[in-house]
Amino acid sequence: MLAASGRPVRVLLVEDHDMVAEAIGLALERSPGLEIVGRSASLAAALADAERHQPDVVLLDRRLPDGDGISAIAGLEALVPGVRVLVLTGEGSASVAARVAAAGGAGLMLKSSGLGELEDAVRRVASGEVVFSQELLGTVLERLSGRTPVLGATLTPRERETLDLLGEGCTTSDISTRLGVALNTGRNHVQRVLEKLGARSQLEAVTIARREGLLT
Repeated sequence: MLAASGRPVRVLLVEDHDMVAEAIGLALERSPGLEIVGRSASLAAALADAERHQPDVVLLDRRLPDGDGISAIAGLEALVPGVRVLVLTGEGSASVAARVAAAGGAGLMLKSSGLGELEDAVRRVASGEVVFSQELLGTVLERLSGRTPVLGATLTPRERETLDLLGEGCTTSDISTRLGVALNTGRNHVQRVLEKLGARSQLEAVTIARREGLLT
């Protein structure tokens, strides 16, 4: 497949794990009509490299050392008009897929997908399609249509703060101090977070939040 200009589709690979990046890079480089123009290992590097190389497609790992890849989609699109951003994730969920779609991403693929599937996905997003791993497709369509509520959507700003602090490993006492509230109030915030996430413990709440993309 070639870009509209007749040249190969230019791909920027953003992945911080060397073995994964090498495997994906080799597979795509061997594919006719695809060209790896650069490899970045962080969000900051991805933004700089995207501006420098002007890729057609950015293959973007969701979890990077300096943040959540989904948060960089808008910045990449601002730097490279018309770029298509395909997100890679080790653990996918309907919530994460919905966030990718809402941010303007071209799709979400699981890292467990075969290299052939990934190559096909890159070609399809380059041609203008939106692509999600088959395992996520049904649930993300339901989520985007509003038939399935987004987990965590009802968290208040204070409850989001509480969840972020739980993600940092804070105890209820720590959370109360950081939020500047009484211990009982802090306990109430934590309990409401657990209830809204359907968790039975603080550890389970953090695990669910990470899986659903509420925490990085």
